[in-house]
Amino acid sequence: MIQIDDAGSGSLVGGTCIGILRVETGEYKFGIVPVELYKPRSFKKKEYLEKVVHIVKDAFSTMNPGKKEKIFVCRGYMFDCLRKWLTENSYNWESSVIQDPLQTLVENTFEDYAISLGLPDQYIRYTKYPFHFHRLLKWVYADYENRKDLCKQGWSSWQKYGNLETKVFYEKAASSRYCCLICGKDIKRGSLVRVVQYITTTLNKAYTHANC
Repeated sequence: MIQIDDAGSGSLVGGTCIGILRVETGEYKFGIVPVELYKPRSFKKKEYLEKVVHIVKDAFSTMNPGKKEKIFVCRGYMFDCLRKWLTENSYNWESSVIQDPLQTLVENTFEDYAISLGLPDQYIRYTKYPFHFHRLLKWVYADYENRKDLCKQGWSSWQKYGNLETKVFYEKAASSRYCCLICGKDIKRGSLVRVVQYITTTLNKAYTHANC
């Protein structure tokens, strides 16, 4: 039995991870739909969905599933093109809610990928909603010029919030509950911090060490 699932399709930052698992043996393959395919022109043409097919085809080239082996595919929109391809090639598949073991595997793979892009480990591993849009947007604005190209820029939400006016200033940290959104280390109360301020539906502030 093979499971196919995704992680990161709802994350502003990064592409999307596609995971393929043969449950009985633990054989696991994955690929990343690159964030470049979420640029406005490619996003409009839905090239990211076609990339999913290429990732699965590559995995199947070594996993060699038989035509009778059951394949369970996540019901999400990321697999619209894949479902068509599976049918055209006479695979034994059905849409399903994907749970463990693959769900945790693919989510952990996406977290590792996000960390490789620069997201602080503690920023995503130890919070309840690590990939919430506005949480990630704050990380982007902390170092905008270096991070804007890591975002899914074809999204309507990016079109709305991705190029806001910002105000940068320095102040002493009033709390020790923040981490620096450049280096990822804790900010000490009373230390000098750089603040990037911007407004979405509310006032937002991204904090970094003054010397980061």
